[in-house]
Parts: sequence; structure tokens; C-alpha cells
Amino acid sequence: MTLEAWQSAGVRGVLHRPSISNGDAIALTHGAGSNAGAPLLVRLAGALAEAGYLVLRYDLPYRVARPTGPPSPSGAARDREGIVQALDALRELSSGRVFAGGHSYGGRQTAMAAAESSELADALLLLSYPLHPPRQRERLRTGFFPELRTPALFVHGTRDPFGSIEELRAAIAAIPAHTDLLVVDGAGHELQSASAADIRARLQALVCYSEK
Repeated sequence: MTLEAWQSAGVRGVLHRPSISNGDAIALTHGAGSNAGAPLLVRLAGALAEAGYLVLRYDLPYRVARPTGPPSPSGAARDREGIVQALDALRELSSGRVFAGGHSYGGRQTAMAAAESSELADALLLLSYPLHPPRQRERLRTGFFPELRTPALFVHGTRDPFGSIEELRAAIAAIPAHTDLLVVDGAGHELQSASAADIRARLQALVCYSEK
């Protein structure tokens, strides 16, 4: 595996090129207040590249614009534009399927972009999807779920304050596409104990099921 800096139309990141490619590619982006160097993304990108995937870890436009601080609600549409740009660029580098993934805010914006365009990605990897702000269960961020027609793998910890496993299962039921949920026992929002190998295997199984 080799690493190289990457930049395109206001989006920047790092490409993990596998030693032996399987033809598929995946883009991974970060949560609010973080960046493409988040330990979870680095660890997962390495494991996926070792399995043959071309992986792009990238910063969303709000993080390109300023090095610290959370995203602004007014900039969410621009962040989704950045996701589209990253995936369009990744398709040009890949001969196979292209997957889109993100942690927390990055996963939410990725899923919203996929709901707006079902051709965005072949499948989604949503890490610690933020169902609602901590202790504010009534403020659900799932209104677009009925419009999401891209297969999606959710990876969620049992101690995530942004939503319980039970809440997530109930919300996922509104998605018309095939979905899967990988529960990480004892993990919080950062998914420190999540197994990259398990995530990779479940993502591959999701895609195989969806192609039947």
C-alpha cells in the first residue's frame, strides 16, 4: 500500500493505493470537529486498502476552509457538494464499484447526498450515524431516510449518546434500500474498539446481497 496527497475542486485528502487492487474504491470522511486524519478513518482506510480497495480519506469543504471548529448548518449544502466532487473524482480512478462512507456528521451528509442522488455510490458505510443530539431524542435527523435508495451499512456503538441501538433499528426501518447494522458492544461515538476487519466483511456482504 502507498499513500499520496490528493486534492480536487476544494476537497483534499489522502489516497491509499492498494498493492493489489480489487477494482473497487471507497471514500471516507470525518465527523464534526475532526478531519481526515481521525484515528478511526486512518485505521479503517489501512484495512480496506490491504484488502484491495482504493481508499480516499478526505476533508469536507468546511474543514478545508478552516483548520478547527465545527461545521456551520449554513454550509451543509456545500459540504454535500464536496462529497459529490470527491466521489466523482474517485470514479475516474476506479474501474469498479465506488462506495461512500463517513463518520457522524460526515456520514449524515454522505447519506443525505445519496438520498438526493441514488447514483452517487454503490453502497454507504455510515459510522456512528448521529440520530439526534445527546439527550435530545426528539430532534431526529432521519427525515430523508424514506428517500434513501442506496444500500447502507450502519456501524454503531452501544454507548453512543447520539442514539441507542434500539432507536437506530427503528429509524433504519424507514429506509427502502437494503441495510445492515454492525453493533459494537461497549463502544462510544468514536468507535475506538470497532474491528476494521468486521466492518470490511459486513460491507462486502451487504454489496453481495444487494446485487442478487
